[in-house]
Amino acid sequence: MHDKIRPALGAGVFAVLGAAAWWATAQTAADPAPPAPAAAVVPVPGMPSVPDRNNLYSETAAGRLSPAVAGALPRVYVPNRAANTVSVIDPETLKVIDTFKVGVHPQHVVPSWDLRTLWVANNAEGRTDGSLTPIDPKTGKPGKPIAVDDPYNMYWTPDGKEAIVVAEAYKRLDFRDPQTMKLGGSIPTPACAGINHADFSIDGRFAIFTCEFNGSVTKIDLVARKVLGTIRLSKYFARPEVLAVIDKPGRKAKWVPDPSGAGEICTTPGMPQDVRASPDGKRFYIADMMADGVHVVDGETFKQIGFIDTGIGAHGLYPSRDGKKLFVANRGSNEIRGKPAGPGSVSVIDFASGKVEKTWPIPGGGSPDMGNVSADGKYLWLSGRYDDVVYRIETTAGSVDKIKVGREPHGLTVWPQPGRYSLGHTGNLR
Repeated sequence: MHDKIRPALGAGVFAVLGAAAWWATAQTAADPAPPAPAAAVVPVPGMPSVPDRNNLYSETAAGRLSPAVAGALPRVYVPNRAANTVSVIDPETLKVIDTFKVGVHPQHVVPSWDLRTLWVANNAEGRTDGSLTPIDPKTGKPGKPIAVDDPYNMYWTPDGKEAIVVAEAYKRLDFRDPQTMKLGGSIPTPACAGINHADFSIDGRFAIFTCEFNGSVTKIDLVARKVLGTIRLSKYFARPEVLAVIDKPGRKAKWVPDPSGAGEICTTPGMPQDVRASPDGKRFYIADMMADGVHVVDGETFKQIGFIDTGIGAHGLYPSRDGKKLFVANRGSNEIRGKPAGPGSVSVIDFASGKVEKTWPIPGGGSPDMGNVSADGKYLWLSGRYDDVVYRIETTAGSVDKIKVGREPHGLTVWPQPGRYSLGHTGNLR
C-alpha cells in the first residue's frame, strides 16, 4: 500500500491559474470534503448487527460483558490433551482449584454461541470415540459427554442455529444441533488436509479455515454451504521464481540457494494454524508454525497479500481488547511434538501498520500455544504445550507467571469474556 502524494502548488501553477484561481485550488487541497460514511454492514439473516463497520471487535472491549454470563465463575479452563483432563485455574490466586476427567484427547474449550455453556472438544486422535463434554460456567463442573465424530475444534454459524464441528481426520465440517449435537449435514473439504482453525467474514457470509497438513487455507460459503476455493500460503508468495524452485519435482534439502543469489530459501511446506480477521474484516491473519510468521490474506479476493515474520512456531492469534493489537503465540518449535523450554515467545502486531511492535520471550524458554485475553485485557493466558504449564502474560510489558497443569495443555479458554455471542474456538467473540 502506498500513500497518495499531493504535489505542491509552485510558482508555475500560480502564474497559470492566477491569484483567485490559485486561492480556490489551495483551499480545496487544504480542506478536502469529509469522506462519505462507510456503508453499514448487512449481516446474514439471524446474525447480530455489526455496530462498528471499522472494528468488528468493538463489542469485545473490556467491560462489555453480556447479561448471559452473569453468575459465571471467573476461571481459566485448560484441556490437557495427553492427560484427558481439564485443569481449572482461579485467575486471582493463580492456582489450580479443580481437575476433572473428560474424553480422549481434549483439544479446545469452546464457548457456546449463547455464552451459557463451555464445550470441551475431545477428538480422540486415531480412534473413533470422540466426544464433546459440556461445562456449566456457573458451577465450573462438567456434564454428561455427547459422542461426536472427531471434534478437533468447534465453531458456530453466525446465527447460532448450528454448531460447526471441525472433523479434521475426515476432512469435513459437520453441522450439528447446538444443544443435542445431532448431525444435520456436512461440507466435505477434500482439498483441505488437516482442516482445523477458522475465522468469519464481518457479515457472516463466509469463513476461512486453515489446512494444516497441506499448507493451505480454504474459503467456505456459509450461505450456499460449499467450498469456494483453496489456496496455498507461502512466505514467498510474491516471488514466483522461488515458488518454482520449491515446486520442482524430486527431493530437496530444507534450505537451498535463493535464485537471487542472496542467502537461502526454505523448501519446507507451511503448516498454518490459527486465523483472525482484521478489525475492518478485510484481511485475515494466519499463523504458520513452519514459516515462523503470519500470512495475510484478502478475504474478498481470497489472495495472499502479505507475510509478517514473528517467531519460531507461530501458532495462536488473539486480538487485544481495544482491537488495535494482535498477540501472536510463537510456540518455539517447528515440530508437532516439540521439546520443553524451547525459544517460545509472544509477538505483538499493530493492526494499523501490519508490523511487529515488540516480542516477549518466555523467561527460561517455553511453548506458548493457545488461549485468550482476560476480560479486562490486562493479561494474555496461553497454554505451554510442551512444558505442562499455563502462562499469564501481562499485556503491557510482557511479564510472565507460570502455573503447573496437566500433560500437554492445549486450547484453553478464559471465562467470562466480553462480547454478545461466540463464533467458537477458545473465545472468538463479537
